[in-house]
Amino acid sequence: MDRTALAEFLRRRREELRPEDVGLPSGPRRRAPGLRREEVAALASMSTDYYTRLEQRRGPQPSEQLLAALARTLRLTEHERDYLFQVAGRNVPPAGTGGDHVAPALLRVLDRLQDTPALIVSELGETLVQNTMAEALFGDRSRFTGLARSEFYRWFTDPDERRCYPEADHDRQSRAQVANLRAAYGSLGPRSRAGELVDALLRESTEFARLWERHEVGKRFADHKTLLHEELGEIEVDCQVLFTEDRSQALLVLTAAPSAEATLKLQLLGVLGNQRFGHPAHDFRQPILGRDPAHDAAERRGA
Repeated sequence: MDRTALAEFLRRRREELRPEDVGLPSGPRRRAPGLRREEVAALASMSTDYYTRLEQRRGPQPSEQLLAALARTLRLTEHERDYLFQVAGRNVPPAGTGGDHVAPALLRVLDRLQDTPALIVSELGETLVQNTMAEALFGDRSRFTGLARSEFYRWFTDPDERRCYPEADHDRQSRAQVANLRAAYGSLGPRSRAGELVDALLRESTEFARLWERHEVGKRFADHKTLLHEELGEIEVDCQVLFTEDRSQALLVLTAAPSAEATLKLQLLGVLGNQRFGHPAHDFRQPILGRDPAHDAAERRGA
């Protein structure tokens, strides 16, 4: 581990970033350039003291998980990410494996999307980053581990994964999931994580095995879809997709369909966040909002 090189690299990259580059308000005038140490630490989910010690050349060797978090926070390119791992004395993630590194260009766009659901996914259907609105709509998709990190795997093995979609749309979604995974399988090969997912799903899901035999290929994201939310019922959205140049990652942006109801429900989603109000189970197609949605939301907040 080269503590001097690591400290200088972190400091330089931190000073080159502006708060707005990482989705933070610029706030009052700053005496020093770039982000503050406590801001980097908070964004990377580590203590300020730990990060400060790294910049002061006296910190312990950071784990690969922490290095990946720092690479994302500092908006490092893939080459810069590799250098960070090298000077920290860790193995560089193998080329072509994806991993948790997020394309800085996609992150810059995501940082500016605060009022509509948006998330960045890998070619294996892993949610790498999601904004607050996306978490309110889908839940925290970054919490999964192992094969379950992949939406493809969860769709065919975890019934809860389908609760966000009307039952009438399940067949179309299943075909899209398989087509996306086959595209990744063709790109990464049978000995990759894509191959591991395919082998597992062929063993565990007869539905997947049947659809896999169709040999449908393509990175499919429906332009228009209906999603289900526990509190708000059906929400119609349009999905726009921005790919990296190698198409290994995609930024999905969900905007309200052109109707007053859809727009209002997305606004309410921002208000509700991840709150749940303990209502008994109900048909997702029937929103629990019995009157005017704005009135119900205000009533829940105790207005």
